[in-house]
Amino acid sequence: MDRIRIGLIGGKPGAFIGDAHRMAMLLDGEIELVAACCSSDPERARAAGVVLGLAPERCYPSYQDLLRAEAALPPEQRIQAIANVTPNAVHAPVALAALRAGFHVIADKPLCMDLAEAEALVTAVRDTGLVFALTHNYSGYPMVKQARELVASGALGAIRKVVVEYPQGGLARALPRAVAQGDLAALEALRVPQKRTARSACMADIGTHAAQLAEYVTGLSIDQVCADCDPVVPGRELDADAHVLLRLNGGARGILFASQIAAGEENPLAIRVWGEAGGLRWRQMEPNTLELRKPGEPIQLLRAGGAYNSAAAKAATRMPNGHPEGYIEAFATIYRNAARCIRAHAAGVAPDAIAADVPSVADGRHLMAVVEAVADSAAANSAWTPVPRFD
Repeated sequence: MDRIRIGLIGGKPGAFIGDAHRMAMLLDGEIELVAACCSSDPERARAAGVVLGLAPERCYPSYQDLLRAEAALPPEQRIQAIANVTPNAVHAPVALAALRAGFHVIADKPLCMDLAEAEALVTAVRDTGLVFALTHNYSGYPMVKQARELVASGALGAIRKVVVEYPQGGLARALPRAVAQGDLAALEALRVPQKRTARSACMADIGTHAAQLAEYVTGLSIDQVCADCDPVVPGRELDADAHVLLRLNGGARGILFASQIAAGEENPLAIRVWGEAGGLRWRQMEPNTLELRKPGEPIQLLRAGGAYNSAAAKAATRMPNGHPEGYIEAFATIYRNAARCIRAHAAGVAPDAIAADVPSVADGRHLMAVVEAVADSAAANSAWTPVPRFD
């Protein structure tokens, strides 16, 4: 099996999400990192590539240089895809340039900054026919896939309610103006932009994860939202806290809570789903356990690695049951499936169902529509607002 050759754009060494992407893409041995432009500063970009052990001639000063030089290499040498780990504001320009240069794209979320950019990306993917995978990595957990299978199998009956929450505490306090560098300042700059066209910070950053998880597990789509969003901390313009009521297709109702001012919280992403015949609960901080509840029966604890799990859950499990797996492995499942889609594309065949299970550019567009509907609802005093639909 030939490994998929990838070029990394963004994600310099030491940056949390960049490190996560690199560990994830390399975990299963199906991807090879061969080129990079890890910084918008040319010298730092070159130095970062050397730190990663790449050939100096493939440590590029700009992403434009990377795309141009790699496209000029012989097919058996050039990269086949790029991993787009840039700041949110340049997700779309980098991805569009890569697609137009003939490269598949694996992109960090959110897809882009607004619906106009999302439409341009959907059009580019359709016109090029290239693979585009979006790293909503929580859908890569084995027991999230098992939850999805339980819902799809009818084990819970018709779905009535979903509650999904993603609280964080990292932005609970304002940062001193004197803080010019460091992790917290970088986080503030990335997640609470003041001079960009995006209409959301918290909802776009972690609320999209929560929305994607709710739709992935239930198989339902968010049709309408009623939202209350607030910057909370003086001096911020964009949301740091969001409460959203959901109406999903098929009549189910839901609640989405996303917050970055939940002081003391870590990343306790969690989802609960109830149907006519039972319910389930999954929590990221105990990811290898899925709770299944049926009326009049003891709570069932389903575990990653169990022989009773679905094929998709088993495929996302690398260790025997009882051996903990977590965030990086879930991330790696997205990369592994994307690599297999790229390999199938090269062979001119459709990927199998498990490999094809990756968040797509169309999923990203829909989530941007949810973000914009939430912003519209909050601006209209929490009026019920439809989420735009696409053909």
